[in-house]
Amino acid sequence: MTDIASRTAFITGGANGIGLGIARALAREGARIALVDLDADALVRAHEELSKTTEVYTALLDVRDRDTYAKVADQAEEALGPVSILVNNAGVAGGAPAHELTPELWDWGIGINLGGVINGIQLFLPRIVARGFGGHIVNTASGAGLVATAGVLYSTAKFAVVGMSEALSVELEPRGVGVTVLCPGPVATDIVTRTQALRPDGTAQNAEHLARLEEATAYLAGGARPDKVGEMVVEAIQEHRLHVHTDRAIAEMIEARCKALLAAMPPAA
Repeated sequence: MTDIASRTAFITGGANGIGLGIARALAREGARIALVDLDADALVRAHEELSKTTEVYTALLDVRDRDTYAKVADQAEEALGPVSILVNNAGVAGGAPAHELTPELWDWGIGINLGGVINGIQLFLPRIVARGFGGHIVNTASGAGLVATAGVLYSTAKFAVVGMSEALSVELEPRGVGVTVLCPGPVATDIVTRTQALRPDGTAQNAEHLARLEEATAYLAGGARPDKVGEMVVEAIQEHRLHVHTDRAIAEMIEARCKALLAAMPPAA
């Protein structure tokens, strides 16, 4: 898919960080932009900024809420026209050590990082296919969806998003719908702070937890700029590329994982 101009893009988690970077890049290519997020103030700022470039629709949305999601999807299409670029970007970071996870944390993390992607695809993909004008789906996963570099909760969801995206790519190619899975390394966003405000169990205050938060925040601060990531995603849409990496930080780990998988296979007959 190369004709981004005049299409409508629907972006979850679109008012901050990577989502906003993707919105800016798509807007520069002439797309109309529908943004949903849980951050009301950021939505106002994003609408003010992007409306100088293109038509914009914004709405508050928890991507786990299927009923509200369906209403917002209809409203976005009524305002901007049929959505043919879907960016499932909403996500949260962190979790807890595996032995400290709770059912509430599992439901929260999987519900947003994986369930939100499923909900977006379930709502928009049938419409995109039925209209027959092609389109593109972008799913934000993580480098932690390719190698186990993060906590079990986060990696579980992100591995699933990678697998879903690769399976969708095979199935949707004959229908003219492209798929890209974004597997970023560190990106300079405030996702750690925003995640802590959303956790169902509140923000833990013990010294070990605070130290981990500080370390994660510093690690992300040295990463790629969100606007640069947005440009990478637009290029992938235009070039019909499945995988997008923002750096080579996990290249050796991916290689080691692939070697381990092959080594575990039985000998050739």
